[in-house]
Amino acid sequence: MLNTQQLELIKATVPVLRASGVALTDYFYQRMLNKHPELKATFNLGHQRSGAQAKALAGAVLAYAENIENLAVLGDAVNLIVAKHVSLNIQADQYAIVGENLLHSISEVLNVPMDSDLIAAWAAAYGQLADILIAAEKQRYAEQAATQGGWNGWRGFKVVRKQVESNVITSFYLQPVDGAALPDYQAGQYVSVRVEVPELGIKQPRQYSLSQAANGNEWRISVKRESASEVYAAGYVSNTLHAHVQVGDVLEVSHPNGDFVLLNADKANVFISAGVGITPMMAMLGQVAAHNMPHTTSFIHACRDEASLSMSHAITAIKQRFPQLHTYLACEAAPQSDLAVQAIGRLDLQQVDADLLPADADYYVCGPVGFMRAQYQSLQALGIPAAQIHMEAFNTGGIAAAMA
Repeated sequence: MLNTQQLELIKATVPVLRASGVALTDYFYQRMLNKHPELKATFNLGHQRSGAQAKALAGAVLAYAENIENLAVLGDAVNLIVAKHVSLNIQADQYAIVGENLLHSISEVLNVPMDSDLIAAWAAAYGQLADILIAAEKQRYAEQAATQGGWNGWRGFKVVRKQVESNVITSFYLQPVDGAALPDYQAGQYVSVRVEVPELGIKQPRQYSLSQAANGNEWRISVKRESASEVYAAGYVSNTLHAHVQVGDVLEVSHPNGDFVLLNADKANVFISAGVGITPMMAMLGQVAAHNMPHTTSFIHACRDEASLSMSHAITAIKQRFPQLHTYLACEAAPQSDLAVQAIGRLDLQQVDADLLPADADYYVCGPVGFMRAQYQSLQALGIPAAQIHMEAFNTGGIAAAMA
């Protein structure tokens, strides 16, 4: 436990973290990876290059400092971190490396001596947080190992099929090389995939949602090729998968993880997605359809244009055997074919038929942060309680940014 003086010192750094947190965490990652290059295979270097990782850590450190006297409010955030760490096979001894470099970074960036009371306070605070995370991760590792077909760390999976879904998304069907059983997973969960990136000469991990409901035979990930733009460089892992990985190749895959999951297949559910945010929704939809309950299920999706729309054939096939499914597609550009589109332009839930948005349904929203923020605000305006809205952001801003 931190003493009163340490608590006050941590709280006193909050304004500095608000103003300079990203600069501090960017410095920290550069320092740590220079001193421990072996960790480059653990931390996604694409996120380092874009600044996304530094921004995410800065937000987490700030939230920890702001709530240092009431850590219970960080429960959901801790669960997200634990899931990500376990999916990357983070081990307890690595916390010492992180802690040492974080404290030195605070000292060097803020020009504070290492033997100061402030550094001692942050050492105590980091130790407290590390103990919480290590204990939670130990429990999750034990649960994975005890699951039928479960494992910890990395397991080899062979690519048994590739399927082009759109001009930017390709699905990879995976089966374990060892031929042993696969664990069931909750619809909405993700796996980490690690692959050798030719241009870096090292392995790199990336998280991808499992894009179909568990079937005990194979897994599917549906990967968006992250092309270079004026803001971001091309994605290391996604482009490696698209350009270099072929049927028969072996990928390293983690045990399924994550807490953005279907809560109840036996009630009304509404899935709202944009772009590659459709991937966890496909797993959830598959699980709901398998239960074949009489409740209405709504699948609402937004895309930029017809070429970028993925999995429409799979949705059509599900609809044929599950007539309770109602779909709504908003396409920013008018399609060139007879594709059924309910709205031209960006998705506006105020324009969606009320029958597709039942008051008692659970709502799942996934996509870019801006999209999620807009849908969350629309659902609130429509009277949907926050407790019924569940979100996953495919963006560094995460849930907090989506709701801000």
